[in-house]
Amino acid sequence: MTDKNRYESTDEIAWCPGCGNFSILESLKQALEELDIPPDQAMLVSGIGQAAKLPHYLKANVFNGLHGRARPPAAGIHMVHPDLPVIVTTGDGDSYGEGGNHLIHNIRRNVNITHLVHDNQIYGLTKGQGSPTTALGQKASIQYDGVKSDALKPLALAVSLDCSFVARGFAGHPEHLKELMKQAILHKGYALVDILQPCVSYNKVNTFRWYKEHTYFLEESYDPTDQVEAFRRALEWEEKIPLGVLYRRDKPDWHDRNPGFREEPLVRRRRTPSDMAFLLEEYR
Repeated sequence: MTDKNRYESTDEIAWCPGCGNFSILESLKQALEELDIPPDQAMLVSGIGQAAKLPHYLKANVFNGLHGRARPPAAGIHMVHPDLPVIVTTGDGDSYGEGGNHLIHNIRRNVNITHLVHDNQIYGLTKGQGSPTTALGQKASIQYDGVKSDALKPLALAVSLDCSFVARGFAGHPEHLKELMKQAILHKGYALVDILQPCVSYNKVNTFRWYKEHTYFLEESYDPTDQVEAFRRALEWEEKIPLGVLYRRDKPDWHDRNPGFREEPLVRRRRTPSDMAFLLEEYR
């Protein structure tokens, strides 16, 4: 019997009734509880947006950063305190638009953080304009005659970069999503989980029903270590969208690649001004 109530926050939730974020929040609470990660040992990092409000509604350590800039502080926190599970929670605009560059280079570094993307294919906080994952031609609040850019396929991008863990979940399947979150948190390396979730206020196309009708679970026989097949599945959209772990590869993470950080974590190292005295000698 688990008790996700120990993660309950007293902050009033400001999401719209029916928002997929509620399900994502509950799945994360359950995942943390089943992994037995106490609230004071969980680190939540976010940027700006509706998804980025999630850490405020969950009792844990929280760092709320700038729009699109959640990954730099998350990576820094993990680098100095590798024993602390670091979970980034951001939206599709925050992650793939303003934060796209940080996505690419943290995948390259294979920093051991879990990145949960609330992908509602719209900018929800700023009143419904098209995001990087909004479909070409789809009408939005300021794209009244349709979005003019091709939609980004973030999981195909991640697989092509050899991201060590790439998965997709859906807010409408909370039990499945919880298991994906647990796998991502336990994974050693950069773990990207793209979570399809409806925006009931501004996205009238990609609704709960639309996702239910267009998604499917990867078969039990599916091999997530096959990068070529993972890339092919990551390109699937519209008619059928795969849910599950698309790609997984074990490889050295950031700490493995930087020997100086493998010893005593920086957060536990004690330093005094006298330790830096040798730097001042040349100026005497």
